[in-house]
Amino acid sequence: MTNYRISLVLALTLAAVLTPSLCAQEKPQPAPMKLKVGDVAPDFNLKYYDGTKMRDISLHEFRGKKNVIVAFFVFAFTGG
Repeated sequence: MTNYRISLVLALTLAAVLTPSLCAQEKPQPAPMKLKVGDVAPDFNLKYYDGTKMRDISLHEFRGKKNVIVAFFVFAFTGG
C-alpha cells in the first residue's frame, strides 16, 4: 500500500471512531418554560385546517383582537 492509501485508511478509521463520540456529547437543554395564570403566552405557529386547505397560523395574529383558546386532541382522527 502506498503512503497515501495508508494515510487515507488511517484518516477514515479515525473519523469513524471519533464521530460517534463527538455526536454523543450532550447538548445543554433549555430550561422548560413555566407560565402562570395571567402571563402572556409566547408566540407559536400551528398548522390550521380551515375546511378547505391547510395553512400556517400564528398566535400573534390574534394578539389584541380576540381571546384564544388552544385545545389539543391527541391522535385525533387516528383511532389511537
